Amino acid sequence: MVDDGGRRLGEAELGHGLGRRATLVQFSSAFCQPCRATRRTLAEVAAMVDGVAHVEIDAEERLALVRDLEIARTPTVLVLDAAGRIVRRAAGQPRRADVIAALGQAV
Repeated sequence: MVDDGGRRLGEAELGHGLGRRATLVQFSSAFCQPCRATRRTLAEVAAMVDGVAHVEIDAEERLALVRDLEIARTPTVLVLDAAGRIVRRAAGQPRRADVIAALGQAV
């Protein structure tokens, strides 16, 4: 996972409220096999860590946001802190341990 320069996202961009402590944002596409596994991993981590929300965004439906954030492939995961600042970004299917470690930077 890499740093994303501190850009902020909110409910207007995500279409969903932020988690109290952090938000895991997943960009997916309909026929992406790794997206399904990523969805499960992020949902499990969000359920384990109090105050963490998981938001999944269909990249095909939100092309303007995808272009704005320079999302090049699915799945791409953004980790946001409580204020919506992007603290980490990863492309591809993340490992649970990497997601938990990235959350450590956000909370």
